[in-house]
Amino acid sequence: MEIERKFLVTSPPDAYASCPFHQIEQAYLCTEPVIRIRRQDDSFYLTYKSKGLLCREEYNLPLTKEAYEHLLKKADGNILTKKRYLLPVSGHPELTIEFDVFEGKFSGLMLAEVEFKSEEDAKAFTPPHWFSRDVTYSGEYQNSRLSRL
Repeated sequence: MEIERKFLVTSPPDAYASCPFHQIEQAYLCTEPVIRIRRQDDSFYLTYKSKGLLCREEYNLPLTKEAYEHLLKKADGNILTKKRYLLPVSGHPELTIEFDVFEGKFSGLMLAEVEFKSEEDAKAFTPPHWFSRDVTYSGEYQNSRLSRL
């Protein structure tokens, strides 16, 4: 189960670029249900995600590079590229902010996601001051939706 809140970011913290990051490329084979392929650095995955906004089922299966490249040719819509920076959450060492800085077609878009162990923890979370609008429940910034724009 993935329990996650998502926020639009317009003014990131100054030091984010010095944090560790992953280079991500992802594409969608289907958006209802979500079936995604992803290259994260030198690893490759096929992911199934159920419907939902705050909470949803998520299953990741490893792929070979060859399988990823084969499936990438079959993807619908936009191929998304981004750098995902991993930032600590002050006062919550168990949490990590996944700060996505998009490249390519969506260059300039910045989103922050935080995953939680429970819905109660997610709803009680007070976001840092640099987070802008909470877009968790709107669905407008789900990556599967961006792939269709």
